[in-house]
Amino acid sequence: MRRPVEPATPDADRPEDDRSGAGTEPRRQSHGNQRLRAVILVAVSMILFGGVPAYFGMQMMDRDPVFVSLDDLDVPTWAAAGPVDDVSGSPWCLLDCRLRERTVNSERSPEETAQAYEAALREDGWQPWTPQYCPEQQEKGSYTCWRQDELTLDLWVRSPTCVPPPVDGEPAVVPSLDPETAAEECTGSLVSVKVRNAIDDERTRPQPSTDPSLTGVDPYPTLDEDPLGELTPSPPS
Repeated sequence: MRRPVEPATPDADRPEDDRSGAGTEPRRQSHGNQRLRAVILVAVSMILFGGVPAYFGMQMMDRDPVFVSLDDLDVPTWAAAGPVDDVSGSPWCLLDCRLRERTVNSERSPEETAQAYEAALREDGWQPWTPQYCPEQQEKGSYTCWRQDELTLDLWVRSPTCVPPPVDGEPAVVPSLDPETAAEECTGSLVSVKVRNAIDDERTRPQPSTDPSLTGVDPYPTLDEDPLGELTPSPPS
């Protein structure tokens, strides 16, 4: 009686070395693809979470929306010559909130220039604001304060100083002029605009009040009489 012949397996006819290394190469390729995908994922994450915010942060610093709104104010060209902008603080109010300052020259009088800017601010949605310290100290010219949403604005229009710029680091020599000639050469006005976040403006917070009845009253008056009074004799023992 014959024994049934068992079918040979596919690996039975392969040498031992071939069977042991059959899946090595595909596994190596799989590990290499996983590493490549991980590197690509890390690179994309760095771009999204680092590069993109940095890019928009630089754009915000270059074109602050407040300065854009000041550019869009409907003021005459004669009242907005040579703007000079200055920025300080953080736009996210880290330590200090952002402070925007702009200085421009006007060809006409401070009174006419102030009227032009006040009309433009009202048209742009700014509302007159009269806090306790506007300005913090007495200033020459027209000084007004304004509010719009989360921002406050200080507008200061005054006569120019008319001091020539320094030459090679040394003060310029001002020639002696008669008053009429000096008045003709020193015309126009100077405009300063200061915009800050309302939460960082101390004038938006309640100011401490003092009771007038307590003003000038010494809480520790000098005692004219001996506070101990006369000594009481001790009883005889």
